[in-house]
Order: sequence, then C-alpha cells, then structure tokens
Amino acid sequence: MNTRTRDIALTALAPVMWGTTYLVTSEFLPPDRPMLTSMLRALPAGLLLILIARRLPRGAWWWKSAVIGTLNIAVFFAMLFLAAYRLPGGVAAVASAAGPLTTAGATILILHQKVRLRTWLLGIAGVGGVAMVVLTAEARLDLIGALAGIGGVVSMSTAVVLTKRWGLPPQAGPAALAGWQLTAGGLLLVPAAFILEGGLPEFTSVNVAGYVYLGLVNTALGYWLWFRGIGRLSVVPLSFLGLFSPLTAATLGWLALGETFTAWQTAGFAVALAATLTSQLPARRKAALPIEEPKPELTRV
Repeated sequence: MNTRTRDIALTALAPVMWGTTYLVTSEFLPPDRPMLTSMLRALPAGLLLILIARRLPRGAWWWKSAVIGTLNIAVFFAMLFLAAYRLPGGVAAVASAAGPLTTAGATILILHQKVRLRTWLLGIAGVGGVAMVVLTAEARLDLIGALAGIGGVVSMSTAVVLTKRWGLPPQAGPAALAGWQLTAGGLLLVPAAFILEGGLPEFTSVNVAGYVYLGLVNTALGYWLWFRGIGRLSVVPLSFLGLFSPLTAATLGWLALGETFTAWQTAGFAVALAATLTSQLPARRKAALPIEEPKPELTRV
C-alpha cells in the first residue's frame, strides 16, 4: 500500500465513524437534546486532544480556530442533530451527501480554483446513489429540518476549504488543530444547551456509554484522522470520502436494526461507492503533442 492509498484509507475511517452517529443517537442518547448532544460530543473531545497535543493556538490561529470551530463544530453539529431529530434518517443522509457539491462550490469561491466537470458529475452521482439507498416512500420533508441539513453541509464544506487554505499551524499537527476547533465549537454550544434545553438531564448508564463513544471514538479519533487527511489530500476528492457516512448509517440500520435492503438500495450503494472511489483517481492529463525537430536544410555545393 503506497502512501497516498494509506492516507485515503485512514481518512475514510472518519466518515465511517461518523456514520454510526445516527444509530448511537437513536438507541443510546436521550431524545430531543440536539444542543446538549452536540456540546457533549465536541467539548470533552476537544479538551482531550489539546491535552494530548500539549499545544495552544498562537497569533492568528486564535481567531482562525474560532472561525473553523464555529463553522465545523458549533453550527454543523447543531444543524446535524436538529436535522436528525426533525427529518427521517434517509432525508438527513441525502442532505449530508451533498458535501462534495458544496465543497466544490466553496473551492471556487474561496480558493479560486477551477473544478472539473468530472467532479460535478460524480457529486451528482453520489447524491443520487445515497438517495437510492436511504429514501423511502414514507419519507416526509420538514422545512426546518431540510434547511438545517443543507446549512450544516454548507457550513462544514466552508470550514474544510478554509482549513485547506490556511494549512496546518506551524509546529502543530492535526491533533492540535482538531482539539482547538472542537473546544471552540463546544464552548459556543454550552449556552445553547443550558438556555434552550434546560441543562443536564438525569443520565442512564446507556446514555453515558453513548456519549463516551461519541466523544472518544466518533469525534476525538474521527476528527484527528479527518484533519490529518485535510493536510495530505486534495480538498475535493477528500469531500467525496464523506459519502461513507450515510452509507455506513444505512448498512448499520440493515445489520443492527433489521431494516430492509432491497436490490434498488444495493444498486444505489454501488453507484455512491463507485463515485467515491472514482473521485480518488488522479485526473488524466492531456498528453503533450510531440515536438518535431526541424529538419536540416539541404545546401547546394
């Protein structure tokens, strides 16, 4: 396995872990607490990563970490769980699958880079494939939930592109950067959790286990791997790895919750997976035309 393939595989583990969020939320966490769940998912994980990295932001990275933390954690987590509570899982998953398209748009606006037509077509194929997997005839569209799902995807895509533009801070690795933005986002969610939702409820042992998993594995490890990937991979192919999140959620629903998985869903899974894998292939460059050497002129003697 070469270095690039290993980086792709390790980065892909992050959205696979995030794909377990739907199952953990529905089966292990107290209901109707999106802000509290977002805060408890982010803040402990961020503080843990800062302790591991043993580094605090310096200079401009104080406000840069606050910006990334607001977009990637405070806004995204809040919108993610609001959509999860108000929308069927399938509709929320389709909204999250739009990540490659919103990332491509942010790449044009922020990085001023061109995006190939292939990227747009693969992004549409990815959304279509995920829709085939998770949407059902009973799925209902809630306007607030739909806006929250789309807003969360746009917010995260913007944060990813900004992180790529700013790069990793000097003398600090992905663990430090992930810790800074998780802590910043988690702190912003504290007043929302206590003012809007009334603070901490009485937790059961099952709730505690769910929050420990979300904090340690799903978030601390997941975001460390994700920010490691941002530093090593191109931003648009990276965004396609996010499709593993809804695909993982659908697979777990089939395996753990006894949900059906039809031939139509299998075809959609194959389409989304093919779009993800194809996006990781390097784009072909047009072969340069051979340069003809000038022929020596004949001279008369």
